[in-house]
Amino acid sequence: MNSQRPAPHGWLILDKPRGLGSTQAVSAVKRVLRQGGYAKTKVGHGGTLDPLAEGVLPIALGEATKLAGRMLDSNKIYAFTIQFGEETDTLDTEGEVIERSDRRPPTAAVAAVLKHFTGEIEQVPPAYSAVKVDGKRAYDRARAGEEVAMKTRAVTIHSLGFAGEREDAELRSAFATTAGRPDPYDPQTPLEMADSVTLVAHVSKGTYIRSLARDIAYALGTVGHVTYLRRIKAGPFREGQAISLDKLEEIAKGAAIENLLLPLEAGLDDIPALQLDPDSAQAVRQGRVLSGLPYADGLHLATLDDVPVALMELSGGTAKVVRGFNLPDVAE
Repeated sequence: MNSQRPAPHGWLILDKPRGLGSTQAVSAVKRVLRQGGYAKTKVGHGGTLDPLAEGVLPIALGEATKLAGRMLDSNKIYAFTIQFGEETDTLDTEGEVIERSDRRPPTAAVAAVLKHFTGEIEQVPPAYSAVKVDGKRAYDRARAGEEVAMKTRAVTIHSLGFAGEREDAELRSAFATTAGRPDPYDPQTPLEMADSVTLVAHVSKGTYIRSLARDIAYALGTVGHVTYLRRIKAGPFREGQAISLDKLEEIAKGAAIENLLLPLEAGLDDIPALQLDPDSAQAVRQGRVLSGLPYADGLHLATLDDVPVALMELSGGTAKVVRGFNLPDVAE
């Protein structure tokens, strides 16, 4: 029997399939590590994906779990499809239809309305969401048949457009220049009508894509719900870095996790490095303050020989530990 492998530290980026919950994905990682002979490892995820959603799910291992909270606060990019004509109580395919409309918006009108959903906007989260209402999850109240009053919140939509980089400016122009700007729902209007559209949104934390889809449909004079949702970027992690569950299973069969694991600092690609010498690294590990540092104010990743030691906040040349990491100085 081979000796136990040391617990890994870093990120596994899963391409989560539809139907699998985020906590189930964490359990799957724990299982393959155990079956692969690794020491007990702390595992967490960097942002929930609903079972009906798919795509980039960052899984933090070992010391990287200390950064999972930062991943929750990061921006995300989603591709999603709005099916027009039916609204469900969950705003996706899982729920019951609560409203129908025969109206289908012109594709040009969709393009024209998207600009009103960029920047900082007000949004009402879905009743079927994890937002707490009086100390209880909204979805628990909704499933119990309660009438859930959700509070409006401010979120930021950094960009919003058609999937495949479709030229929405051209569509807006077509809509605006149609003779006399007629009613887009007039059957005589020579415009292409859309049963559904697939969009890509770059959003801040706390944004609900299902709510965004609902509100876009309302703005177009109809109703709609999400039939497809894929996260293509979470913080610094993109879908090109994601691995399938089949690839994950190779770890259980003895494949080295190093071939799939991204380093802890991959989750901090926007944070400048602060190089330490052995004495200052020891001081930082003891939680002491460093002074007289010629670095700009802000958050820095303190390293010793490229090994992360701590996240440190600098102010006026003085650095204080925000989060320490317990990693070996030399990779084995």
